[in-house]
Amino acid sequence: MEMEEARESTSFRVLMFPWLAHGHISPFLQLSKKLTQKNFQIYFCSTAINLCFIKKNLGENSSDNLRLVELHLPDVPELPPCYHTTTKLPPHLMSTLMRSFQSAKASFSSIVSTLKPDLVIYDSFQSWASTLAAIHSIPSVHFSTSGAATMSFFYHQLSSRRDSGIFPFSEIFQRDYERDKFDSLVESNRGVAEDFAFRSFELSSEIVLMKSCVGVEEKYLDYLSFLCGKKMVTTGPLIQESHHNYENDDDVGIIEFLNKKEQSSVVFVSFGSEYFLSTEEREEIAYGLELSNLSFIWVVRFAEGNTISIEEALPEGFLERVKERGMVVDKWAPQAKILEHSSTCGFVSHCGWSSIMESLYYGVPVIAMPMHLDQPTNARLLVEIGVGMEVLRGDNGQIRKEEVARVIKLVVLEKNGEEIRGKARELGKKLRAKGEAELDEALEELRNLCSKHNQQRSRRPS
Repeated sequence: MEMEEARESTSFRVLMFPWLAHGHISPFLQLSKKLTQKNFQIYFCSTAINLCFIKKNLGENSSDNLRLVELHLPDVPELPPCYHTTTKLPPHLMSTLMRSFQSAKASFSSIVSTLKPDLVIYDSFQSWASTLAAIHSIPSVHFSTSGAATMSFFYHQLSSRRDSGIFPFSEIFQRDYERDKFDSLVESNRGVAEDFAFRSFELSSEIVLMKSCVGVEEKYLDYLSFLCGKKMVTTGPLIQESHHNYENDDDVGIIEFLNKKEQSSVVFVSFGSEYFLSTEEREEIAYGLELSNLSFIWVVRFAEGNTISIEEALPEGFLERVKERGMVVDKWAPQAKILEHSSTCGFVSHCGWSSIMESLYYGVPVIAMPMHLDQPTNARLLVEIGVGMEVLRGDNGQIRKEEVARVIKLVVLEKNGEEIRGKARELGKKLRAKGEAELDEALEELRNLCSKHNQQRSRRPS
């Protein structure tokens, strides 16, 4: 015990550097909070608009050991500071933001030089952060906020190291229309895609942090370790704390809606903060929810600058027809609070990795409707482990209302879905029972890496 206390009394300085998306910032922030509790000094680097969100998230409970550092992006006329984040970013500006972020190397190098941290923890889209850290003789660790099944699949597909063209786990695959979309994305963003798929892994110092759980993805973690030659260290699900002080009026309305419903009777519907449904997709999902005859909370999001109202965005008369059992929200919603509520029985999800982790943690089965990027392979993992079912699409990827209604009812209501519901409940219990055991081991790995680096630095001739 005394030795452990002595180890934790040594404070190390860690520079956290996530990509500019909420789905990446949130797990980086959760990891940062845990590190501060173990006497690490954290410097959290992002753009001004994201730092505003982070300040709000931290609230009055902010630790003195967590300091915010602004990253300056180059001035680009079509990319004002309000667009220095992927949240509500118009889709056509995503590549512009990516290029601007890649051009921020000088700003980040200055931050590293000034702070002289003991460790840099960087995200998937900026392997150059590792290169810059190495110039200053600072170790760096890649923290992947995506799952091991998806990352091992992409690594295999894009890395020149693969021995075979066939991914060894047939459960994880892309359909033809998904592969076409993915290949097009890779070709237009070749350098960034390679960063995401394997370069960020290869440059990581000794270990790679994965937002995952051994109990969920063990074989994929092992295969990814084999591919990149690094030890995979899991952090567990890193679930954001769900506070029950509902001070936000929107939160209060949502929770009151759930409180009035019977146990396991409400479906939660959300497609993340960065995917904006097309008119056709919104209509098919709306009609599918209507056909299911189930109660629901649906979060509908629009890109920044879009002036369309909820009434205009949805089929004529839809809100009136479902007003007794449906709630449509066009603002941020407290996802963790909704998923842990006893009235919630299923999650119609785009299958972003953070959303999947939350759903698994709270034992909620998933109606999978992946849209792009890593989401299709994440959805296949849910089907493989038996905690979700995918809404099948037409040959060209079109959503069909009858299929939406069919899968929702099967997963949350019908006898055929009992096994899925049961597996989701059991996995949730296991993850909650395990607590932060994996995270504690990950923090110890980071402490060991920092200690090792400091010892090597002290032995160098001055």
